[in-house]
Amino acid sequence: MKDPSMEHTAAGIANTNGISDNLNFSRTEITILRNLAKQVGELSARPIESEKIKNWTALNDLKYTRPLIFCDPENGWNEIVTQDQIRCNNPLARVWEMTLRKEIFWGEKMKDDRVIEPFFNVRYHFEDTGYGVKLETKGGEDGGSFIYDFPVKNYEEDFEKLKYPQIIINQKETLRVVDLAKHIFNDILTVRLQGVWWWTLGMTWEFIKLRGLENLMVDMMMYPEWVHKMMDFLCTSFNRRLDFLEQNKLLSLNTAGSYVGSGGFGWTDQLPHTGFDPGHVRLKDMWGFADSQETLGVSPEMFKEFVFPYQMSILERFGLNCYGCCEPLDARWKYVKEFPRLRRISVSPWADVQKMAEYLENKYVLSLKPSPSPLAVYNMNEDTVRNELALKLAKSRGCCVEVIMKDNHTLGKNPLNAVRWCEIAREEINKLF
Repeated sequence: MKDPSMEHTAAGIANTNGISDNLNFSRTEITILRNLAKQVGELSARPIESEKIKNWTALNDLKYTRPLIFCDPENGWNEIVTQDQIRCNNPLARVWEMTLRKEIFWGEKMKDDRVIEPFFNVRYHFEDTGYGVKLETKGGEDGGSFIYDFPVKNYEEDFEKLKYPQIIINQKETLRVVDLAKHIFNDILTVRLQGVWWWTLGMTWEFIKLRGLENLMVDMMMYPEWVHKMMDFLCTSFNRRLDFLEQNKLLSLNTAGSYVGSGGFGWTDQLPHTGFDPGHVRLKDMWGFADSQETLGVSPEMFKEFVFPYQMSILERFGLNCYGCCEPLDARWKYVKEFPRLRRISVSPWADVQKMAEYLENKYVLSLKPSPSPLAVYNMNEDTVRNELALKLAKSRGCCVEVIMKDNHTLGKNPLNAVRWCEIAREEINKLF
């Protein structure tokens, strides 16, 4: 079984579904976790954390602040906190230990603008029934690449097999884990049950899992009516899920230290919406997010026809919205800008920064994504990093900017690459702002 403490994404809270069968932590493991939690608590109490919150709130509310920095090494965490440094043996305890060690590294070494908070977040335990067809992958060992053996091979035969997914909450298991976390941490960190149910609501990734990337490209030309049927099915699936989560009070606010969109954090004074009930979070109280990086190879007009209307149905439900990930948005901005209550826009390494800065001005958060490639070798070329940052920051002056380092598959086995990148980013920001 793959060690779940090795799995890292920019989405934040670790998914511990399926690894909580054994909740018997040893005294040694509890002591390890409590000592780490105390370090996190001490870091969270520093005055600088309150200053960071003010800066994120100002940025998201489109008030002037210097560009903010966030670095998430993602899979590179396995080179920062190596498995031989994880001292716990219980699978769930190992995930919690890794979570705490990451917080400490962010606070003590990374020194970006990520806020260290006095919380320990636990996720719901649940079953997702899926689409009624088997999704199989090949490859993917040790975080490597993989391919889907997509199940919708023939629309006429396979589309009717698809079912709307359902979420089945395991309340008993959820409460067992929450109680354990409270037993270990509650006098140190506040334990919170957090519903984190999606990263993107963009749907095209789900289409590809069911039908395949190459087929999606071809089908837009050869079988456009089936592409619309599939997107309508996925859109209905997503909306049904959102209805279920909202109606059953399973949503959690993402308007503070939650990672939102494909970079940045959710602090804002503009949410939650009027009439907010803390016991019943609504979609309009939250940030929404969609992207369609899988369709970057199609024309803006095909994006408008096959993707835009379905994403509109989702994003119109949220109080504020983020859009985009790795896809360059300058070509399709004329359509993307029509999404309601847009606030955070991804400007990927492949985007025309000058154009995006002219489009966004100070009316949106420009989420600048420098290339992660220089960090992937042991001896990072600092001149390359500095030159790219200086150029892109200069082009984005006058905008509300965040600088996000993510999508790192490796740090070249040199954890200092992430630390040094943050230092260089801050130096270049200080020169211009």
